[in-house]
Amino acid sequence: MIEDQSIEGREEARDGVDIFALLSDEASVEPDPVHTGEVSKETQIIAIYGKGGIGKSFSLANLSYNLARQGKKVLLIGCDPKSDTTSLLFGGRSCPTIIETSAAKKAAGDEVTISDVCFKRDGVFAMELGGPEVGRGCGGRGIIHGFELLEKLGFHDWNFDYVLLDFLGDVVCGGFGLPIARDMCQKVIVVGSNDLQSLYVANNVCSAVEYFRKLGGNVGVAGMLVNKDDGTGEAAAFAKQANIPILSSIPQHEDIRRKSAKYEIVGDPDGEWGPMFSELAQNMMAAPPRQPSPLSQDELLNLFSDDDTGANYVLEPALPEDMCDPSILTLTSLEVVYDEV
Repeated sequence: MIEDQSIEGREEARDGVDIFALLSDEASVEPDPVHTGEVSKETQIIAIYGKGGIGKSFSLANLSYNLARQGKKVLLIGCDPKSDTTSLLFGGRSCPTIIETSAAKKAAGDEVTISDVCFKRDGVFAMELGGPEVGRGCGGRGIIHGFELLEKLGFHDWNFDYVLLDFLGDVVCGGFGLPIARDMCQKVIVVGSNDLQSLYVANNVCSAVEYFRKLGGNVGVAGMLVNKDDGTGEAAAFAKQANIPILSSIPQHEDIRRKSAKYEIVGDPDGEWGPMFSELAQNMMAAPPRQPSPLSQDELLNLFSDDDTGANYVLEPALPEDMCDPSILTLTSLEVVYDEV
C-alpha cells in the first residue's frame, strides 16, 4: 500500500480507500495492443501530418466538406491535444473530446456511446481524441488510449469511404507516429509551406515513413499539400527532391484568410475556392502511397538562399577556457605516485 501524507489522502484512507494506490495500479497496466489487421470495409484511412499552425485543420475541414458534397461518406478525426481540428467545421464550436468524455463517463459508471463523441455536419462526421491538460500527462499516450476507445466503439467495422486523421508533425513520440508505425492508415499526406520549419517537419514525417518501411511497414506518402503558397517555390523543390507529388497548392490569399478566421467553409464545390479543394480531393483519392526520399539537413538548407537560413555560417568550436576562469583549468592530478624503492 502506498503511504500518503496529504490531508486528502488521509481522508480517503479513513473511508477505507487509498486513491493513490488505485491510481498507481491503473497506471501500471499497459494499454491493449492496437489493432493492426486489415479493416473490414473498403475504407481509405489517410493520416495528415504537418507543423503546428501550418493549416492542417483548415485544409482538412474544407477537404472533408468537399468530399461529402461529392457524395462520399467521410469521418474526420482530430488527433491533436489542442482539439481544434473540427472547430472550423462546427463554426468555431469545440466538441467534447473522447478522452475527457471517457473520463467523465467512467467516473459516473457509464459507458461511452457514439452520440457522446461523434458529431456531423452536411454529411461530414467528426470527432476529437483530445489529450491531457498541460503538464498532466503524455499527449502521445492519450492518442493511444483514444484509439483503444474507438476500437471498442467499433472503429474497424464502420462503413466510411474516407477516414482522415489530423496529426501533429512531430512523430518522435510513438503515439503521434501510431498510424505509420502500426500500418493503421494506407497513406500519409504532408502539409507544408515555403518556409524551412514546415519543410523540416514534412521531411521528418518522410523519414519516419521510410524508417518503418524498412521494418516491414506498408505505409507510404501520397503527396504534399502546399498551404499559404506565396509562389517562391521552396515547397515544390522539396517535394521534387523527396520524390513525392504536389497534390494541390492553396494560395496565400486574403479572402481565404478572412473567411477561415470567421470559421467559414470555403471548400464547397460550388463556391469560389471549391474547385481547388475538388482538385485536392481527386488527387488525394487517386494518389498511390510512395516511398519517399528524405533530405539531409544540408539538403533542406540548400532549398533556400544562404541569406535566408544562415547556411553559409561556419561553426566555431568552443574551447575549455571559454567555459570558465582559465585559472581553475589546471587541476591537481589524481594519479597515484609511488616512492622509489
